[in-house]
Amino acid sequence: MNLKNAPGIIVIILIGILIGLGAYSFIYAKGYSYLSDDPKACINCHIMQANYDSWSKSGHQYVAKCNDCHLPHGNIAAKYAVKALNGFNHGWAFTFQNFHEPIQIKDLNRKVALQSCLNCHQPMVQAMDIGAHKGTEENVKNCLHCHRGVGHGQ
Repeated sequence: MNLKNAPGIIVIILIGILIGLGAYSFIYAKGYSYLSDDPKACINCHIMQANYDSWSKSGHQYVAKCNDCHLPHGNIAAKYAVKALNGFNHGWAFTFQNFHEPIQIKDLNRKVALQSCLNCHQPMVQAMDIGAHKGTEENVKNCLHCHRGVGHGQ
């Protein structure tokens, strides 16, 4: 074996190992299921089982899947950017067991969910009298302030 080629061979072997481990992890963790719109993909991780169970008993199961509320509407690039970011963050958190239990929504995802509420319920919320609600303007515009358990319970 020529020693001049050894670094190149080592790099190729390391890249092969990295690709192999990545493919194994993707298949083992059912990563392909995240490319779908199936709510059962969300229960690949045990921590989401309670959310899935309560969603499946709610009225939202007939009109909205997880992605309808938890991904942006209208812009396919934003939808897949948030999906990829969440997939990476979830994979990292569950791999290294670095997450709060019960799971807590992050600010970006709260904003996405709130916008989804407004997208679907616009005819109803548009006619609401903002003066009838007490609290800060932020809370008045935040459906999740009062309707936290809608879609799926705590």
